[in-house]
Amino acid sequence: MEYYDRLLGSMLAALLAGVVVGFHPALDFYLGLLGGALVATLFLWDAIVRRPPVPRADPTYTTAVVVWHGGVLAMLGLVL
Repeated sequence: MEYYDRLLGSMLAALLAGVVVGFHPALDFYLGLLGGALVATLFLWDAIVRRPPVPRADPTYTTAVVVWHGGVLAMLGLVL
């Protein structure tokens, strides 16, 4: 597996872990999911910002960052 394949797997694992934590009776499901999304965001940040596969001037780079973080912020707004 290549570096980016491992990162994608790590993002999936973080989101699934958030879902599992969300089923704990002491936590709201959305808080667990939000926690998983925040951990997945760290992996995404590493893949896109620290070691991007494409030049940073590429418009899709900016779009991916904005869409992902917008989704995480929207989820945070819905939970809180």
